[in-house]
Amino acid sequence: MIEYEWSFDPFVAIPLALSGGLYATGVARLWARAGIGESVKRWQAACFAAGWLSLLAALVTPLHELGEHLFTAHMIEHEVLMAVAAPLLALSRPIGAFLYALPRTWRHWLSRRAGARWISMPWGWLTRPLDATILHGAAIWIWHTPALFDATVTNETMHRLQHASFLVTALFFWWAIFRRARRDYGLGAIHVAATMVHTSILGALIALSPGLLYVVQTKDAPAFGLTPLEDQQLGGLIMWVPAGTLYAAVALVLVGLWISAPNRRPSYAK
Repeated sequence: MIEYEWSFDPFVAIPLALSGGLYATGVARLWARAGIGESVKRWQAACFAAGWLSLLAALVTPLHELGEHLFTAHMIEHEVLMAVAAPLLALSRPIGAFLYALPRTWRHWLSRRAGARWISMPWGWLTRPLDATILHGAAIWIWHTPALFDATVTNETMHRLQHASFLVTALFFWWAIFRRARRDYGLGAIHVAATMVHTSILGALIALSPGLLYVVQTKDAPAFGLTPLEDQQLGGLIMWVPAGTLYAAVALVLVGLWISAPNRRPSYAK
C-alpha cells in the first residue's frame, strides 16, 4: 500500500516560508504604524492567509505526492493553484506589505527602480487583461499536452516548472482582472468567461477521449480502484465542471460589481 507524507521540497518550502514571513512582518509594521485594518485591510490579510494556505495544501500536504500517482489528484492540485490560491493572493494585493517588511533603504531603492522602463514595460504588458489571459491560457494548454504532462511525473525539474508556470501566469491573470476599477469589471468578466470556456473545452477533451492520453501519469490508477482511463476521465471532469463552475461564479460576481459601479465607462479597451 502506498503511503503519502508531507512534501518539503526546498524549492517550494523556502519560498512559501519567506513569503509568509515577509507578509506577516510587513502587515505587522503597517498596522503598528497606521492601526489595525488600515493600509492593509482585514479582508486583504484574510485573502492572503487563505491563498497562502491553499498553496500549502496543494504543494506541501500529501495531496502533492498523491498527485504524482493519480491523475485526478494532480488535476485537483492544479486547480487549487490556479483557481483558488492565485485569485486570493491577487485580491490581497501583497506587494505593499512585502516592501514594508524590508529595511527602509531597500524599500526606497526598490520603489525607485520600479519606475524604470525595463521593469514598467514588461509589467504593464503582463498585467493587461488580454495579454495575461493569452499567456495563462497558453501555459495551461501547452503543459497538458500528453508528452509534457507525463514528463512531469518522472522529472522533478519539469514538475517544478509546470507548477511555477501555472501559478505565475495565474497570478498575472488574476492581478490583471482585479487591479482595475469596478467600472472595468465587465471586460474583466469577459476574460474570466473566456478562460472558463477554453479550460472547460480542454477538460471535456480529456474526459471524453476514447483513448488513454496520459499513460505514465495514470499507470498507478489500479492501486486506487480505477482503470487508467477512468482516472483520466475523472481528472478531465475536475477541470471541466468544478473548475468551470468556479470561473463562471467569479465572472458573474464581476458582472454584478460592474453593473453596480457608478460610472461604467471603461478606461481601457484591451
